[in-house]
Amino acid sequence: MHAQLNDHRAVADAMQDLLPGVRSVGELLIEAYQGTGILYTFGNGGSAADAQHLTGEIIGHYKRDRRPLPAVTLSTDPTTMTCIANDYSYDDVFSRQVRALARPGDVVAAFTTSGRSANIVAALRAAKEKGATTVLFGGGDGGPSKEFADVALLVPSSTTPRIQEMHTFMLHAISEMVDAWADEDEEYA
Repeated sequence: MHAQLNDHRAVADAMQDLLPGVRSVGELLIEAYQGTGILYTFGNGGSAADAQHLTGEIIGHYKRDRRPLPAVTLSTDPTTMTCIANDYSYDDVFSRQVRALARPGDVVAAFTTSGRSANIVAALRAAKEKGATTVLFGGGDGGPSKEFADVALLVPSSTTPRIQEMHTFMLHAISEMVDAWADEDEEYA
């Protein structure tokens, strides 16, 4: 347990360099929400849970009572996911949804620890083709997903638990920024 805590501390300390990128993602979301943008999130396994966590904070609220903001987690619809996986392939489960939904002005955010899952890479590529802004919450070198990310928030670790712990930190920091902006937004009724 001590080794895990020491590893967590070391990775958390190394996150300083990512703070400007985290701030820029918060600003991207605020800019999207000043227009008609929507946030689309996705991931596999624990990363799908992180994607849902961010969506929940954006639609619900983080700390303030404010208007709900549009966000969708693509991995939460089992009917669509299994339809696409069955009729096409599992590699297409997110990219088909992105192709159907994402538009310029939207933000498409992928959560992945390795950046190597074919369905993540395909969805980020599709989002770029549709003109959406792409964000990668990843780890290590970002894998092939990094190529299709406008902003890559890469946790300086190759250990899944440490990466996911820092993804939670980042999504909370971003949620705080968006929450504060939405709370002050004059259009909230």
